[in-house]
Amino acid sequence: MRKSLLALLLAVGVLTQSVSALAAVQLKDGHPERYTVVKGDTLWDISGKFLSQPWKWPELWHANPQIENPHLIYPGDTLSLIYVDGQPRLTLDRGASRGTIKLSPTVRSTPMAEAIPTIPLEAINSFLLSNRIVNNEKEFEDKPYVLAGQAERVLGGAGDRIYARGKFDPQDPVYGVFRQGKVYTDPVTKKFLGINADEIGGGEVVAQEGDVATFVLNRVNQEVRLGDRLFPTEQRAVNSTFMPSEPMKQIDGLILDVPRGVNKIGQYDVVTINKGLHDGLLEGNVLAIFKTGETVRDRITGERIKVPDERSGLLMVFRTYDKLSYALVLYASRDLSVLDKVRNP
Repeated sequence: MRKSLLALLLAVGVLTQSVSALAAVQLKDGHPERYTVVKGDTLWDISGKFLSQPWKWPELWHANPQIENPHLIYPGDTLSLIYVDGQPRLTLDRGASRGTIKLSPTVRSTPMAEAIPTIPLEAINSFLLSNRIVNNEKEFEDKPYVLAGQAERVLGGAGDRIYARGKFDPQDPVYGVFRQGKVYTDPVTKKFLGINADEIGGGEVVAQEGDVATFVLNRVNQEVRLGDRLFPTEQRAVNSTFMPSEPMKQIDGLILDVPRGVNKIGQYDVVTINKGLHDGLLEGNVLAIFKTGETVRDRITGERIKVPDERSGLLMVFRTYDKLSYALVLYASRDLSVLDKVRNP
């Protein structure tokens, strides 16, 4: 995935935010008046230096029209807090680090600095190469499947040839090999939500006769099995251009799973939640995490009593499906768990 994904674009629409929206911005106690961006910063880190609610960053931003591409922020740039009509705004002073090195006599140039990302993309890039949600069983069953290995063996080594059967796209010979994982159902309604597909490996179709193709594996995570499915490369790249934002609709959901299998959830862990596009969630939406209160025994009355849920973190949705979403935990004040609640911040 190209590093250009790290480019951060601040939506032009944020410049038209109403005064009433700006009035809702709460500056953080002890916030700086000026801040110079350094390598390794993310938009989330920087907004947290100025705001009590970092997802309200767009309401604070005020681009400098004299700067080319003012919506890109680079190491060395300086952000200054000013007031316009009594409302706090941030302006951008472009640093000297965003020049280029020109190599004579060639015409190639090398950028000195890359724009900062919204969130630490390295925390999710590798994850998205090995996980995806399938919205229904038919979508899984319609994909080509592993028919056999050489001499009727199925091996998982890079460079091995296997044979697959199904409908292949002649324009895109690259496929991932996936195995059906967890089937998600809503803990409350018991309705089907989707299927987690676990990547086993990947490769390329090198020959085809009818609906049977020869497939060469170029990477594997574990042994390929008969019946594993071949999915074309997912076209949705990681979106580094989204802005932290509140959902437009009321969200009351749950953390369903930690696809990487850890028992305790902390900062920068990826989780699956039981809300998606159908519920109004969009990439970039921020949700508060509430630790589900334990049920304890009242030693006086003998009753079993549930203690209150406690707000214990924040997450940001980075990939949405129909009824499920992947999200990155941005902050956790304590260990979190499956079935902890997520709500509007």
